[in-house]
Amino acid sequence: MKSQILEELGQTDLLLPALVAEGLSANDRAKTRLSVLQAAARHARDPQGAGFDLAEECRRVDVDPVAMERLVNGASLKDDDQVIAPGLKDLSAAILDDVGTMAHAVRAGDVAHGDAAGRRLDRIKAGAALSSDAMALARVAELTGLGSSDSLHRLVMDLHKDLNRLLAEHAEETVAGARTFGLTSEDHTAVEAFARGVGATRPLKFDHPGLATTATRAGTRLTIQNDIGETDAHVVVINVEADTVTVTYTDVHRGRAKFFTGLLHGFQVAWSGLDRKIADGLGDEGAFYLVTGRLESSDRQGRDQFLEAIGAALVFLIDWNKARKTLQAWVSKSDALQILDWAARHRFGHRGFLQLGGAELLASAVHNAAPARIGFSDRLDRALGRAAAIDFLKSALRICADALLAGSSVRLAREHIEADLVRRLKRASDTLLAIVVRQAGLAQEIASRIAGFLDEQARQPADRAELAACARRIEEKADAIAVDARNQVMRLGADTTIEPMIDSVEDAIDELEQSAFICSLLPPAIASRLLAPLLELANALVAGTEVVASGASAAIDVPDGLQIDSEDTLFAVDRLAELEHRSDAAERALTAMILQGDFDIKTSLSTLELARALERAADALARFGHLLHRHMLADLSV
Repeated sequence: MKSQILEELGQTDLLLPALVAEGLSANDRAKTRLSVLQAAARHARDPQGAGFDLAEECRRVDVDPVAMERLVNGASLKDDDQVIAPGLKDLSAAILDDVGTMAHAVRAGDVAHGDAAGRRLDRIKAGAALSSDAMALARVAELTGLGSSDSLHRLVMDLHKDLNRLLAEHAEETVAGARTFGLTSEDHTAVEAFARGVGATRPLKFDHPGLATTATRAGTRLTIQNDIGETDAHVVVINVEADTVTVTYTDVHRGRAKFFTGLLHGFQVAWSGLDRKIADGLGDEGAFYLVTGRLESSDRQGRDQFLEAIGAALVFLIDWNKARKTLQAWVSKSDALQILDWAARHRFGHRGFLQLGGAELLASAVHNAAPARIGFSDRLDRALGRAAAIDFLKSALRICADALLAGSSVRLAREHIEADLVRRLKRASDTLLAIVVRQAGLAQEIASRIAGFLDEQARQPADRAELAACARRIEEKADAIAVDARNQVMRLGADTTIEPMIDSVEDAIDELEQSAFICSLLPPAIASRLLAPLLELANALVAGTEVVASGASAAIDVPDGLQIDSEDTLFAVDRLAELEHRSDAAERALTAMILQGDFDIKTSLSTLELARALERAADALARFGHLLHRHMLADLSV
């Protein structure tokens, strides 16, 4: 274009797209050269410190990395307050030229801002002009810092904002929602792919600002930029040139930068390390992190899929650190990151969760659903177990997103979350009831062996030692299960009836093991009329342990509204009461026989002790029945 004549005619608007693109390129060069200037000052103060690490940044903006490395590595101190470096004079002039290019581009679209920037630049030039390759350290700090309104770095940032504003206000066209400058027809496909990804997940940011996209063509390079959220140092810039896509991502949160690259792990991207940068006024203590990724692909479809994936990932970075901290109050840090990753990959995100209250939402759910089970500052993974806590929080994020997208009420979403928490707490209790079922199975095995022994003893001598040894092994296994169950009761804060139920079945197993031991001491031959009530007691216990198992299994499903399960549980309670009466009757019948008969002392004592041990086991099962009844009524009242 004939720039000179168009400027003379006052038609600078025709030049604005090209000038803004040139100004943005100058911005990239100026910032890189300022980084080189800072690096030279650091090397001069500490020659043994970190070496030159700006080669990739220099190449990206067409600044000679070899010359810059020579300048930095050749920097030294003079009189403790000046830095001397080969090419420092030329570097200073180039920086000022870049800023002049930016000011010229701004003036083309906003004369007042451009003139004001020009005056600021003139004042800076007056103090920055170099006649040699030496500069005072104080001057370096003044030029590169952000503390002063007259610093060169501050001017560069202000001009960059003006250029972005002009880019948005005077864009040549809008492509799929992106403001663009000077695109070629081939650029549209790439911009549309990126914008398609942004558009697919944009609704998940809800009312949060951000995700504005701009794109410009400068020479052979298409540049796409998205502002993501509100943080100054949070930006993604994508350069597309020939078969190469380069992603530059900056963030004040190192963890979020790693999270971003993780969302793109399905692509063959060569990522740089996470470099920590310093710039006064940005992030915590002026620190932010920069990571670059490079994708080489001659496949246009694969390139566009990568661009779309980048665009779709950005919404999951907004308020990411706030969401992580909120979740981390309820589960471990690694599990919080896992939940956020899951929510991003399943396209729910965390913004809806935060918008509906975040920390307050979860605290309210806990207070309303389980005030007695989960205390203040208790973590969910301790109350529900790790897997259940993770699933609950995933569900909470999904419920919030779905509710806001569907326009449902906040109250309804909160009720769904509270109901889900109640169900999961119930499942924690169900897990413990399942342990009772296992205990009952072990009790049934001992009772069956005792019944079999007594039945065989009535016909011929049975193996006493094997019975006692087997019962002992089963009892030890049952003890280990009970100890683990009690630990879970404590960790989960389970229903107050659960632990006594576990204790009752354990007591029954202890008495059955004692009964097996007494069986091993019985005289070789016992009158059949004494064996009959003992066998009746043993068979009652076999039936009782089976009823315990069926009753506990039925109780697990009672809160789901299944009437048949509540009826089965009540039937089990009644059966256990009947079996207790049956056991009492058998034990009394045996006692009467012994006291009214003329049996020898060994037979009398051993059979009485066996009957009493079996009867105590029956009493323990009956206690379980009473506790099961209380537990069922509590569940039905929820």
